[in-house]
Amino acid sequence: MFNLIRLELFKIFSKWRTYIGFLVLGLIIPLIQVAMHFEGQKYIELATQNLKGSFNFTGNLLNGYMVTRVILQTLIIQVPILISLVAGDLLAGEATAGTYRLLLIRPVSRLQVVSSKFIAGLIYTFFLILFMAILSLGLSLLIFGTGEMIVVSSFTITILLANDVLWRFAFAFAFAFLSMSVGFSFSFLFSAFVENSIGPIISTMGLLIVFSILNVLGGSFFNGLQPFLFTTYLQNWKLFFEFPFDKPEIILSIWVLLGHILVLNSITFYYFNKKDIQS
Repeated sequence: MFNLIRLELFKIFSKWRTYIGFLVLGLIIPLIQVAMHFEGQKYIELATQNLKGSFNFTGNLLNGYMVTRVILQTLIIQVPILISLVAGDLLAGEATAGTYRLLLIRPVSRLQVVSSKFIAGLIYTFFLILFMAILSLGLSLLIFGTGEMIVVSSFTITILLANDVLWRFAFAFAFAFLSMSVGFSFSFLFSAFVENSIGPIISTMGLLIVFSILNVLGGSFFNGLQPFLFTTYLQNWKLFFEFPFDKPEIILSIWVLLGHILVLNSITFYYFNKKDIQS
């Protein structure tokens, strides 16, 4: 199994499309940091304008922690599209290249083949999120320094001490990896059904758009659907920056996302096991 995973990782990182996600993040994140360098004070003034009559804000509020939070909030909904560039090719790419028969005549089961591709895809997803974390948090701290982190929501204002933030970001990016794994699982599932990787990429983009629209629609019907949409939980990494944070909601979000991954990949494994590779 280890050799299969290593082979799949080699195949993933030998394709140019694998590096598109890293390149896009490597361009966008510094651009956001440059924009925050010049416009960050206006952003802070806008966020705190309703509070200045009651509070006096001092210190380095425009710091690396605040900028990283802005980056994560801005990009998290787009990252599944970048992941689909690789996930959508894992199974469909074999069909396009006509290598399904060659792949499956080896003395390994179909379950092992699809499992190795799934694990290799998760490893790629992990490295993409890790790259995002290092570039956003590391570079932001280098440029803007540290300081207390102010978190303003509709009903509360939370000020986190500088020494109480790093562990929260560690959990936030770990949660982001879990939610991105659901996006990967959708693309991986779509990849099993088609013979061209363009289909899973477009399907993932369409799914994100539809789910995002459903998340903002009101009414009892749409509100009843929202707990079952993984996009509902994409921004729940923010819960780690509440004080105290909502542990039951975090646990629920984790279980829902894990349930998505389990169901989606069970369908993928079942379909791939029955797939006709002779036609």
